[in-house]
Amino acid sequence: MFDNIRADIAAVLERDPAAKSSWEVLLCYPSVKAMVYHRLAHRLYLSGHTTLARWISQHSRHVTGIEIHPGACIGKGFFIDHGDGVVIGETTVIGDDVTLYQGVTLGGTGKDVGKRHPTIGNRVTIGAGAKVLGPFTVGDGSKIGASAVVLKEVPPNCTVVGNPGRIVRREGAVHGVDLDQIHLPDPVKAHIEALERRVGELEEQMHRHYGTKRMKEENSHADL
Repeated sequence: MFDNIRADIAAVLERDPAAKSSWEVLLCYPSVKAMVYHRLAHRLYLSGHTTLARWISQHSRHVTGIEIHPGACIGKGFFIDHGDGVVIGETTVIGDDVTLYQGVTLGGTGKDVGKRHPTIGNRVTIGAGAKVLGPFTVGDGSKIGASAVVLKEVPPNCTVVGNPGRIVRREGAVHGVDLDQIHLPDPVKAHIEALERRVGELEEQMHRHYGTKRMKEENSHADL
C-alpha cells in the first residue's frame, strides 16, 4: 500500500508543475488524500469488512470531494488533478499512470449487472467533466477530451471527443503520459469548414455560369 502511495505522490510531482515538494503533495493534494483513504478502504473491502470500507470511502468524499467506491481497483501512479466531483464506481478497474481531471465520472449505465463500470488502461488521460459509462475498456495510452461522453470501447492510443464520444485520432501513440487537453481535433469544426469550402466552390461556379450566360445574351443583343 505504501509503495502505491509513494508512486501516487511521484505522479503528482511529475505531472503538476504547481507541486513543489512531496510534503506539500501529501498534505495539500486531495487526490493523494483520497487515495490514502481508498487504499485502506479497498483492503477492508476485499477482507469482507464492506460496511467499514464504505464508511471510510464516504468520509473521504466529505474530506476531498472525490467519491471512490472501495471495490474499485486502482493501479500505481494515479493522479486526479484538483479532483472535486470525481466519481469512480464499484467495479471500475484503473491501470497505472492514469490521470483524471475534475468532474470525471467512471460509472455505469444503470442497465448492467456484475461488471458495470469501465476498465481504464495504462497511461490514459481523461479530461475535465468527461463521463465514461459502461463495462467496456478504454485502451492503453488513449485520451478522452473534456466533457466527452464515452459509451463504447476505445482502442489503444486513440483520442475521443464529443457527446456521444467519437474517435477522432487513432494510434496517436505518445511516450509517457500525454496531458495535452488543448490541441485536440474538433470534428464539428472540420465539417463546418468543409461545408464552407463547398459552398464557396458552388458560389464561384454559379457566378461563372451566370456571368458567361449574361455575356452571351449581351453579345446576341449587340448582333441584332
